[in-house]
Amino acid sequence: MKALLFFLCLLFPFITASSVAYPSVLDCSLSDGGEGLQPLRRETYGSGRIFDISHRITSEMPAWESKDGLGQYLWLRASMKNGSIANFSEMKLPAHMGTHLDAPGHVFDHYFEAGFDVDTLDLEVLNGPALLVDVRRDKNITAEVMKSLHIPKGIRRVLFRTLNTDRRLMYKKEFDTSYVGVDYLSVAAYDDLIPSHLVFLEGREIILAEGLKLDDVPAGIYSVHCLPLWLFGAEGSPMRCILIQ
Repeated sequence: MKALLFFLCLLFPFITASSVAYPSVLDCSLSDGGEGLQPLRRETYGSGRIFDISHRITSEMPAWESKDGLGQYLWLRASMKNGSIANFSEMKLPAHMGTHLDAPGHVFDHYFEAGFDVDTLDLEVLNGPALLVDVRRDKNITAEVMKSLHIPKGIRRVLFRTLNTDRRLMYKKEFDTSYVGVDYLSVAAYDDLIPSHLVFLEGREIILAEGLKLDDVPAGIYSVHCLPLWLFGAEGSPMRCILIQ
């Protein structure tokens, strides 16, 4: 048993998964006995080389047009405290929640009916070299602002940090209609939702990554890696995204 535990620690040195629903399941750096366990929640890994740019899903995070945030999304369906042989949770989440993406079927019903959903997206678009830029804080992402960013030709993936990040909108429970761009719950301003989505998604070549967590990440070139859930029939999906220097 000790040999097996040691093997698991070598494979997964950072396993400290926990939530308000249940305590940590394993901490290879601590002795057994269950006392003093302290889960480590990280935003950078590998001595700062890897940045987690996805927002942690919590009941207090903002949800579309909600004053009360996401609310309860996770239930402990079976509990060891109640005699079950294992803890077993189930969850219910909106597809466009936290850090997520939009598939073409989100705003084009003929694409939705034809099956252009999350299941069909090209992961190559979501993984590779990317440029993180700071957008002017006094404006939305207009054509004029895009021109002023001087994005080099050949750049296929761009992450935009806006006033939303400065205002920490993704950490506020109540939905805020004054957001300015993609580092919140939508790529388009609240008053211009559908027209912008139609332009982006009509050609089926652009994938919109929304709600990215770009706090304290220096602007520059990274390798981005975003993986949505493999959801058949869904027009959007939460995803985990990281940047690697």
